[in-house]
Amino acid sequence: MAAADCSLYPDWELDSSTSSEIKQERRLSASQRRYYSFCRRKSFSAFVASKRDSSQGEGITSWCCCGQSFKEHPAIHKHVARTHDAEIQQLTQATYECLLSQLEKESETQHPNKHKAETADISAWIPDTSHISEEQLQKGPGKVILYYHYCQLEDPHVICAWQKALCEKLHLTGKVRVATEGINGTVGGTTTATDIYIKAMCSQPLFKMDREDFKMSDGGADCFTDLRVGVYKEIVPMGVDPDVISYQSAGIHLEPEEFHKEVEALLAKGDLCNDTILLDCRNFYESKIGQFIQCLAPNIRKFSYFPDYVDQNLELFRDKKVLMYCTGGIRCERGSAYLRSKDVCKEVYQLKGGIHKYLERFPEGFYRGKLFVFDERYTISSNTDVISECRYCSCPWDQYKLCSTRFCCQLVLSCHSCRQDGNTACCPTCQTKERDQRGVSSATPHFKEECECTDGRPRIPQDV
Repeated sequence: MAAADCSLYPDWELDSSTSSEIKQERRLSASQRRYYSFCRRKSFSAFVASKRDSSQGEGITSWCCCGQSFKEHPAIHKHVARTHDAEIQQLTQATYECLLSQLEKESETQHPNKHKAETADISAWIPDTSHISEEQLQKGPGKVILYYHYCQLEDPHVICAWQKALCEKLHLTGKVRVATEGINGTVGGTTTATDIYIKAMCSQPLFKMDREDFKMSDGGADCFTDLRVGVYKEIVPMGVDPDVISYQSAGIHLEPEEFHKEVEALLAKGDLCNDTILLDCRNFYESKIGQFIQCLAPNIRKFSYFPDYVDQNLELFRDKKVLMYCTGGIRCERGSAYLRSKDVCKEVYQLKGGIHKYLERFPEGFYRGKLFVFDERYTISSNTDVISECRYCSCPWDQYKLCSTRFCCQLVLSCHSCRQDGNTACCPTCQTKERDQRGVSSATPHFKEECECTDGRPRIPQDV
């Protein structure tokens, strides 16, 4: 979720070509960076393979390059990375452009309506901003807005084209997912730009939204690295076909005031309450830094694991009243629908508007700690409680940073003091890998993330 940055590449190992390449990668979206990284590995491997010495007998492998002979993989890899970086970069760019062309052709075949979207007239949905200066749209105090709306969209590609044009005109950054089941977005920009965006969304007849459907927090366009708008199967990735488990089967929505009373009643009963479960359906790293008092927070890494968690812990929910919550409410829509489909709960309720709306009404209520957000801020807060601790010294700490080990996507809680001591990785394994990787060029092929954080955590925890 976080953008690649130069902390992934030690300053002292950068030459001009590698530095320019890193700058290029930083301008790409997350998916484009993955494609580019794949092409670089492929180009590196192909270059090494071209240096193989075919004159050697069967069973003997060696490589010849620059008048030198190499008998081992690490040796030829290090030589190529240090000596032929510019050539690898040229090969990578050519391979990358070829891949993009191939993907574009496949997209045209798989999404025949995309061309229709490109020719559709969306100008009527774009607000007139001639009376507003570009400076007002790009400079000044900013906001980040979070929203979703479930509705049937006949042609999501047209909505996607409109969203992209609208956001670009208003200089907004962020992420917008569109599907036949609706729209889900979080975008940042100036207060003027986000206000115009909300008005445009509310005036869109397909959505029938109002200002109450939007959650706002202080931020701006710099909270995101770029703008990504796309058409997907689901507007929130649960991994279950929306035609099989629909948002229309969701649990009963409770306003923040109603939800607050339910939690209050639950806490009043204390250990005597065995008929109600307060369920956090977010990921473990979100609930780790902030949650409702006395909740059940599954130790899952992705929302797409939630259905399996329900399936493997069905007895936990049997004959129980379930109170569900998430960041803004969208995960509860599908999550509660899936839980209801199992027909084991007495009742299933969900917090309307999620934690965002609850904190607007009860900043010092039963939710304690920070609220995790999926942008460069990582967290926002309404109270001063710190419920998590530093991974290394166990002092109270709730400020996430990305693991400093190259290619690891884990978030780590490491306090200022521990970071100054060099403890910037998510676990000892990654800390060791980071030390070993110093001096190794970014051209060297890498493999999937492997660390104690992923190896030591069950994919689907058993909480029964």
